[in-house]
Amino acid sequence: MKRPQGFDPSAHPEREPESGPSPSGADGPGDGAGSPSGLRSRFAWLRLPGSPAARPDRQSSDEPSTTAEAARVDPGADRSDLDDPGRTTGSRAARPAEPVRLATVDTSRDEARRRALEARRASRRASRQRRRVERLEVRRFTRRSRHRRATWVAVGVVALLLGASVGVAVFSPLLSLQTITVDGADRVDAAAVQEAVDDQIGTPLARIDFDRITRELEAFPLIASYVTETAPPHTLVIRITERQPIATVADGDAFDLVDPAGIVVQSLDARPEGVPSVDVGGTALDGTPFRASAEVLLALPAALRTTVDQVTASTADDVTLTLTTGQRVVWGSAEHSDRKAEVLAGLMADQASRDAGASVEYDVSAPDNGIIRPI
Repeated sequence: MKRPQGFDPSAHPEREPESGPSPSGADGPGDGAGSPSGLRSRFAWLRLPGSPAARPDRQSSDEPSTTAEAARVDPGADRSDLDDPGRTTGSRAARPAEPVRLATVDTSRDEARRRALEARRASRRASRQRRRVERLEVRRFTRRSRHRRATWVAVGVVALLLGASVGVAVFSPLLSLQTITVDGADRVDAAAVQEAVDDQIGTPLARIDFDRITRELEAFPLIASYVTETAPPHTLVIRITERQPIATVADGDAFDLVDPAGIVVQSLDARPEGVPSVDVGGTALDGTPFRASAEVLLALPAALRTTVDQVTASTADDVTLTLTTGQRVVWGSAEHSDRKAEVLAGLMADQASRDAGASVEYDVSAPDNGIIRPI
């Protein structure tokens, strides 16, 4: 017997037909290998194209399927087919297809306008969304350049403002000098100081010639030092420290007040009280005798300095003080003046405890060995 194309006996050994005559006889109709029922029994497991799937686990049967079996295989089969034995089991009668029903579309003019309006709105929304996305992308890709541009703009603005400020301060009359104030002037004539520097009026504060002010104020001997301070927008303040007189020096019938540097602060007709007189034997005020006398006076305590009536010195090593009480102090040189002042205070306290009214002389020229001598 010719086997179907694609059949492989080795793949299905259990399906090979058994040898020998069929149980019903080799030539009997319906029982032999060549009978239709026998072929159906032998090849019922084979799935052919277009045939229903075979079930190998189910025993083939030569008897036609019963109505119950057909119903079990296809529960949805038409019951009329099962009742008609002349028809193929499980077949269905062809049913006419129902016509497709289309939805009714409103084609009026108002509906068309509404749809056109909705379409335009959707188009505008899509356009806005697209522009928004494009702006975001442009910002993202140009962030570095924008930051660099902002930095340069900020630097330019700062430079412009700085330049404008410098221009206003240096060249503009908005900050020009209009008022000069002199502070600390007692013996110095403040009006004379203002007149000496009034040529700076109208000059911007940043362009004031302070070297010229210094040259003008050097002409005032009573000014020991000064400090200038600008007070925008139009004021210049000059703070003066005057020379303080420490002694008087006789100059004929007049008396000159001198400071520790020997500069005459003021000339008076009479000797002022509380200021000691210095006699340097006719030597210059810038000589060593006067400088030694001034150093001794500066080393004395303020309370003791007011009791000094006269200071005499012919050299730098023989300074002698005469007190208002008539007592004398042999000071010697100006060296170790602080130590000598302490020794003198101790000697005076000791003498006051014993005999305050006695006329004595205190010798502190050697500060380690103070001596009290009666006069």
